Amino acid sequence: MTTILDRIFESKRAHVDEAKRQINADSLVENARRIRNDASAHRFRSSLETNDRLNVIAEFKKASPSKGVINDSASPAEVARQYERGGACGISVLTEEDFFGGSLSDLQMAREAVSLPILRKDFILDEFQIYETAAAGADAILLIVAALAVDQLGVFLRLAEDELGMDALVEVHTREEMATAKEIGATLIGVNNRDLRSFEVSLDISRDLIRSAPDGALLVAESGLKQRDELIELKSLGYSGFLIGETLMQNGDPEKELRNLTQAEAV
Repeated sequence: MTTILDRIFESKRAHVDEAKRQINADSLVENARRIRNDASAHRFRSSLETNDRLNVIAEFKKASPSKGVINDSASPAEVARQYERGGACGISVLTEEDFFGGSLSDLQMAREAVSLPILRKDFILDEFQIYETAAAGADAILLIVAALAVDQLGVFLRLAEDELGMDALVEVHTREEMATAKEIGATLIGVNNRDLRSFEVSLDISRDLIRSAPDGALLVAESGLKQRDELIELKSLGYSGFLIGETLMQNGDPEKELRNLTQAEAV
C-alpha cells in the first residue's frame, strides 16, 4: 500500500529532477562552497549547546499532510523576525513544495531577515539538494533515516558536515533508526514524535529513545510539543533542543507564544 511518505518521496524526486535540468550542477557546487567558505561552521550545533535556557528551534511551516493548511499567508521574513525577538535559538524552514506548501525562497527570505542559524527542513534524497541548501544560505540540513539507505546517510552526513561545515540533524523515530544514526556517527539527532507513515504523535517516543542515544550526542525533540512543562521534562531527560512549528504558526502572536515557552526577556 502506498503511504503518504511514499507519495512525498515521489514528488520530491520529481522536483529534484526538474531542478537538475534547470541548474548547472558545477555552478551550484561552486556557489555552495563559496558561500560556506564565508560562513561560520557548525553554528546550528553551537546554538544548541547553551544549557541555561530552553533551546527552541522555531519552525516556519505553511501546511502539513496531517493538519492541512496551517497558515498560508504568513511572511517568512516577518515570522523569522518574530521568532528571533521571541528567543528562538534557531529557525527551521519547511521547503517541501507539494505537501507542506514550502519553497527554497521561503528559506532565503528568512535568511535575509535574521542572523539566527537556519535549518532546511525537507526530504533530502540527493546530494544535489545538500549543495542547493548551502547555496540558499542554510546552516543545517535534515537527514531522515527512514528516507535513506545507511550508506547514503553516511555519505550525506560527511558531505554536509566535513566538506561544507554545515550541521546535519539526523532524524529518527524508532530504536532501530537510532541504532542507524549511531552507526553512521551522527552526533546531532532529532527524535520525531510523529510517525512519518501514520502521522500519529506521541511524546513517549522522545521519552523512550533518549535511553538508546549515542553518548555525547545532542538530542532535539521534534513534533507535538505545545507546553513549557513538556520542554522542561524533556530537557531533564537530556534533550538539548526542541523543534516547534504548528503551535507557533497557528498562534496570532508567535513572538509572544515563543517567549511564553522559553520565558525569554522581551527585546
